[in-house]
Amino acid sequence: MGAGAPRGAGGPGDGGGLRASLSGLTTRGRSFVAAGIAAAACAYVLGQGALLRVGLLLALLPLICVYALHRTRYRVSGSRRLTPGRVPAGAEARVQLRMDNVSRLPTGLLMLQDRVPYVLGPRPRFVLDRVEPGGRREVSYRVRSDLRGRYPLGPLQLRLTDPFGLVELTRSFSTYDTLTVIPRTEPLPPVRLTGESNGYGDGSRRSLALAGDDDVIPRGYRRGDDLRRVHWRSTARYGELMVRREEQPQRSRATVLLDTRRLAFDGAGPDSAFEWAVSAAASSLVHVLEQGFSTRLLTDTGNSVPGEGGGGFSAGGQESAEAAGLMMDTLAVVGHSDGAGLSRAYDAVRGGGFGEGGGDGLLIAFFGDLDDVQTELAAKMRQRTSGAVAFVLDTGAWGGRPEPGHDVVPLEERLRRLRDAGWTALAATPGVAFGELWRQAGAGRVGTGTSGGRE
Repeated sequence: MGAGAPRGAGGPGDGGGLRASLSGLTTRGRSFVAAGIAAAACAYVLGQGALLRVGLLLALLPLICVYALHRTRYRVSGSRRLTPGRVPAGAEARVQLRMDNVSRLPTGLLMLQDRVPYVLGPRPRFVLDRVEPGGRREVSYRVRSDLRGRYPLGPLQLRLTDPFGLVELTRSFSTYDTLTVIPRTEPLPPVRLTGESNGYGDGSRRSLALAGDDDVIPRGYRRGDDLRRVHWRSTARYGELMVRREEQPQRSRATVLLDTRRLAFDGAGPDSAFEWAVSAAASSLVHVLEQGFSTRLLTDTGNSVPGEGGGGFSAGGQESAEAAGLMMDTLAVVGHSDGAGLSRAYDAVRGGGFGEGGGDGLLIAFFGDLDDVQTELAAKMRQRTSGAVAFVLDTGAWGGRPEPGHDVVPLEERLRRLRDAGWTALAATPGVAFGELWRQAGAGRVGTGTSGGRE
């Protein structure tokens, strides 16, 4: 919730602020001043004292209203509540505005206007009747956007008027909120992908104590260790009290790689190939997180989200939920990069926590147009993973055109080379739901080639 008092040109009693408030005189107010001056002049010429009093009243009334509004504008407070602050593209968020009259005087007619970007809809305007001292008024409106991004809401503008309609002052509050529109996601079926030997979504739990008595790796006894965990054979061998190591659970890891190179995609808008890739990447992230994977988002720039700690992978519990929000916020604003290749992403995959020999890491990649060198580099990424699935987009099918001088490898050739390297590679074409492609990847309807080796 954002709250604050209206911010004007100056503080109470500030001469500059009062002069600025005079510009708020309406046509009626200026007419009153002009009529009052004219009546006072006529009264002076004609010697009519009663007319002079009328003229002074007409001239001073608008000025008194200016001064009153100038003083009371700081006595009106406002707040905004945005619910929720993060919505998928196409969904609505509710904005609630509240105005409080904290002065001892009633207000005149108030008009509220909240500034919103044009993509969220028309600018909302509300007219509030007289607000009694200590009174409160609440209004609300809804915003939605079909385009992902981060959109500021505010500042809230308040137009104050006096009861006679002689003065109108517009003031702005200092606070604003931000609406984050994340990509659309779709639920994915719980299929089993290549490389998930221990069951899809189950954390890979390695227990040294259960590997067999001869394979136990003991450690020295520490104060407070349970004596039932004493490993007597190792105790006799080392001559000191040794205990079995505790079972060390380790969550399976998944990396979602999004190719954002400008030369790999062409076109913009909700129906472009790049937006399809962003939405599909978001759906993959949500799905693997729900299945219990430690997950990270990786782009061709080599940047990893949620961060570099622990290889950039999310942790469990509350940290996983926070990491999921951070990854979705990143996808909300991700745009095209100016990079020419996938070398940074390749380096991140090689040293990004998959462990020796590929470990238990699953790689899910979304590639745009690839030339010969980048196709070879993408194929080599499979070598450091236990499973890899690629969704390859052909921008030509989406109505795009390759960048001049960018020799794109034909789609079928890209798929063949990736599959030969061990990828489960599928072509993403317009009109095909990502959920169906995901199901095909789990059903093994495409050749996966030979498994990738280790460097």
